Amino acid sequence: MMQVVSEPNALVRLKPTPVGYTGVLIAGAIVVAWAALLTYLLAYYRPNWLTPWPYLLLLLQTHLYTGLFITAHDAMHGVVSPHKRLNNFIGTVTALLFAFNWFPRMLPKHHQHHRHVATEDDPDFHDGRHASFLPWLARFAWNYVTWWQVALMALTYNVLKLAFPMANVIAFWMIPAVLATVQLFFFGTYLPHRGEHATDNPHKSRSQFRHHAWAFLSCYFFGYHYEHHDQPYLPWWRLWRAKDAIG
Repeated sequence: MMQVVSEPNALVRLKPTPVGYTGVLIAGAIVVAWAALLTYLLAYYRPNWLTPWPYLLLLLQTHLYTGLFITAHDAMHGVVSPHKRLNNFIGTVTALLFAFNWFPRMLPKHHQHHRHVATEDDPDFHDGRHASFLPWLARFAWNYVTWWQVALMALTYNVLKLAFPMANVIAFWMIPAVLATVQLFFFGTYLPHRGEHATDNPHKSRSQFRHHAWAFLSCYFFGYHYEHHDQPYLPWWRLWRAKDAIG
């Protein structure tokens, strides 16, 4: 069931606290889980499409794909590791694993989004005329997807299907990447930034009602989107605390 997003009331800011190596460990866990499950699904799993299990595993792999991008996103804010080289290395790796995104290219665009949120200078925003879901998604993809990404995805697909069943490659490598992209756009861009915002809302963002389990499952707490824009120094795994601080 869809949750309604709302304008935040008085927001209590949390003080920045060191992440230490917690962010690195969480990032590593996501990467290992994604790689291990993908290896199993491609090399060993023979799905029975008449049962629910292949579809549930597809959704689990989609969730882990989303986790790769959320990790790269946190790296853009420097909150995966306090060591800049390690932070950017993790961001580069996780962005590449998510459909060959290039971290150095995404970094300035994302910070442009934060500086100019919901304006014509926001690369994540619609063009002012086509604000419905699909046209906005198309513009979003146009601003970020490059021809070499498409070429590398096509090349990887053709290599993978030589080694693994084509149905598995499509179901557990290709479709989860597409679904995760739509998921990230829907919960992290479309729902929070669509429509009109109150004049006293400096971030032009909404936040879903507090429901931590759903917030994690839907998009790693990024439904708490106003909190993210207001406190971008919080890694994804601390965003729920900002929501709780509202009371």
